[in-house]
Order: sequence, then C-alpha cells, then structure tokens
Amino acid sequence: MIVRTMNIEDYEQVKVLWHKIKGFAIRSVDDSYEGIDRFLKRNPGCSVVALEDEHIVGAILCGHDGRRGCLYHVCVDPEYRLRGIGKSMVVHCMQALQSEGINKVSLIAFTKNDIGNAFWKEIGWTKREDLNYYDFTLNTENIVNFIE
Repeated sequence: MIVRTMNIEDYEQVKVLWHKIKGFAIRSVDDSYEGIDRFLKRNPGCSVVALEDEHIVGAILCGHDGRRGCLYHVCVDPEYRLRGIGKSMVVHCMQALQSEGINKVSLIAFTKNDIGNAFWKEIGWTKREDLNYYDFTLNTENIVNFIE
C-alpha cells in the first residue's frame, strides 16, 4: 500500500470510491471536478490517496486556513478496511500540515457514522462536547446527495 499526495488526475477514481461509502455525503458543486481542483490548488500537498496495485482504496481531502487544519471526506474502501490505511493517510496529512506550521486539526463526522467515529476514537482524537457546529448555505445549488 502506498500513500501519496492527491492530484486532480485522481478525481474520477476518488469519486468512484466516495460512491462506495454508505452514508457518505457528496455536494454537487463543492465535490465536482472543478470544486476539488480548486480545493487541491488552494491546499497543495495536503490531500492524500492510498493505492493498492495502482487502484485508489482510500482518500482524504486536507487543507488549512493558515491557522487550523481540517480533514474532509476521509474514507477507505470497505473491502480494504482494518489494514492501517486510514491511519497511514491521517499521519501523512498531519505531517503535511505540520510542515505548513499548522498546530491543530479538526474534522466533522456524522453522528450516525459509527465506523468513522470508532476509528477517530481508536487513533486518539478527542470528541468535542463544548461547542456547537453551525452551517450557512451560500449556494443553494450546492445540493447534498447521501450515498445509501
């Protein structure tokens, strides 16, 4: 298994992976080719893919605002889970963020995502109970589609 920096040429394989993940949410604008291209250009070297025999089996979108890092769309193909792929990708992202001078990283996990929430707890992340997460939609055409 190889973990390397994600590039826009990975988009089609990553999109196929996203569609394999039950309960995954994809936005029509933000997660389009153009949206991901914009994200990768704004955060060069931070996002990763995991490959097994040149096939993408994991991916993380990772970026920062100069102060705090954030992980998005962390996923591993269900057939490849429990092999350390997720943890290896997270470590790669954390190292990329550290090299950018970022000292803290956050992420959002759906409350119903039992597998993901167990993973974050297992690798030592802290669930915040002291804040509320707020969201405001600027583009109503940015539709969310949940994979069932």
